[in-house]
Amino acid sequence: MGEVKELAKSGVRTAGRLGRGRWSVITVVTVTLILYAIAWPTLPLTHDVSPPLLPLISGMAVFPFLLVLVRPALGWAVAAAAGLVIPITFDLVPGYDYPWQVVHIMVMLALVFAVAIREEIRIVLVVWVSTVLLFAAFVPGSDGWGWGIGISALVVFGLLVRWLVISRRQLAQQEEASELERARRAILEEKAHIARDLHDIVAHHMSMIVVQAQSAPYRLPDVNDDVRAEFDALGATAREALNEVRTLLGVLRSDGQLPEHEPQPDIDRIGELFESSRRAGMALETETVGVPAPVSDGVGLTVYRILQESLANAARHAPGARVSARLQWEPATVTVEVANGPASPGQVDTTVRQSDRSGGNGILGMVERASVVGGQLVAHPRPGGGFEVRAVLPVLTGA
Repeated sequence: MGEVKELAKSGVRTAGRLGRGRWSVITVVTVTLILYAIAWPTLPLTHDVSPPLLPLISGMAVFPFLLVLVRPALGWAVAAAAGLVIPITFDLVPGYDYPWQVVHIMVMLALVFAVAIREEIRIVLVVWVSTVLLFAAFVPGSDGWGWGIGISALVVFGLLVRWLVISRRQLAQQEEASELERARRAILEEKAHIARDLHDIVAHHMSMIVVQAQSAPYRLPDVNDDVRAEFDALGATAREALNEVRTLLGVLRSDGQLPEHEPQPDIDRIGELFESSRRAGMALETETVGVPAPVSDGVGLTVYRILQESLANAARHAPGARVSARLQWEPATVTVEVANGPASPGQVDTTVRQSDRSGGNGILGMVERASVVGGQLVAHPRPGGGFEVRAVLPVLTGA
């Protein structure tokens, strides 16, 4: 289930990146065509270029902008080369003093900014110095060095944006890694808790097997030696299995927080759970549909824990809300449903985030518990506000 969720999330992120990338390309192409539509008819106003060469020279000045997203350094190199060729090859129209069109200058500056954001630092330094020298060499008077100061400020601003983007990306990656680690720890902790619960169930039954096997030769008349040996072997095997289970539990209980034999709640104590919730001030309505069937200790414990966690979540995330708990018994399954409305006026309602922020253990633990006994659990916000948990568990008899 966790792998499916992660795959779905990664698919959404990939689709989002593809969508943003598509629109970015469309934007760059559109801007390039607009700039080209401006450069071509205005080029004769700034440079003495013969009409057949107008589309080519205009393209040299504008089309490098197409590389701004993928290869900004290459785009800058082409635009800078055009910045060298055009002033040397073509004379300026009288009355126009700058060596390039305004559109050409805009393209070069945009590519310099893109290089500062995306390329390696050594490439940024080369582009920075080269652009400053290009403007100082061709722009008349002292304006060239003024442009150099402006270009330097543009590069510094680009490097600042680059640092901010990298910092935000690293922070997002750290937060995602922390969230995954918290989820992993929550699952491991809940699995350990489930294992401890199941141990207490298994230990009870295995202890009964040991007692019955050891006492059988004395309780049953006319037990021959072969049968007595079988009972002894059965008791020894059961004791060995019980000791191995307890040894494994010792690893799980390395924190020492739980006692070695903790009484586990079951179906019979659900009424006490409901009453304790009401005494705490919860507006709880309960309903039982069908005839309760005998269930295994594991299923009984799972039903109790799901109800317990769901009621606790309702009290935590929607204080003052009305809560309903429903048990529906079928011949082969028992359905557990807990739903709460929105928080009462004046209270903070966090049920929308309950599926993502359940203290690390809540919903993940309930899903894990339901899965262990062969059931399924879903939890989701309700359309009108509030939250709902629904689990369908098999009725396992013969406990």
